[in-house]
Amino acid sequence: MKKLITKIFAASALFLAAEQISAQKVVVNREVETTEDGKMLLGHQLKDQFLKEPYSTWFVKERDEYALDQNAVKDLKKAKLTSYDLIVFIGTWCEDSHRDFPRLMRILDELKYSEGKLTIIAVNRKKESPTGDESLHNVQKVPTIIVQKYGKEIGRIIEMPTTGYIERDLVEILKKDDSSVIKEIFK
Repeated sequence: MKKLITKIFAASALFLAAEQISAQKVVVNREVETTEDGKMLLGHQLKDQFLKEPYSTWFVKERDEYALDQNAVKDLKKAKLTSYDLIVFIGTWCEDSHRDFPRLMRILDELKYSEGKLTIIAVNRKKESPTGDESLHNVQKVPTIIVQKYGKEIGRIIEMPTTGYIERDLVEILKKDDSSVIKEIFK
């Protein structure tokens, strides 16, 4: 009887420990104040956070004034970008992020991209976030846009798009993914 009670107690303790670990929640929309940069977002963010001051001053203007490459947007629709997951690392202190993050959001709005497939992580000047996601994804510069399919990275845009247009770079990433799938089928 004593052994049975000990086993039940041990199992219960393991169950409670597992529940506690899985119950840890990620803080969303964290904002910090720094002497160097003033208000700054840090960690996981929702898109709406950028519509608030002081972020809206650069976000809304850049998003609304960006002229989309409509041919590239059509290609993204055809390639079903909406079926991929995106992880975006930005710095609210970073000029490149001020330019490219709102442009990306404009593209995603045009595609009716699901917010559930988008992860936005704001980092500090050391490129660090509270959850350490930047080291998991080896992020060295911001913005970094990572395209994933089934949890596997298929490409990324680092700091600025090589073509000058995020949507064109995304098309190139998706083209590489399509060709690799075809190669796998015919092996």
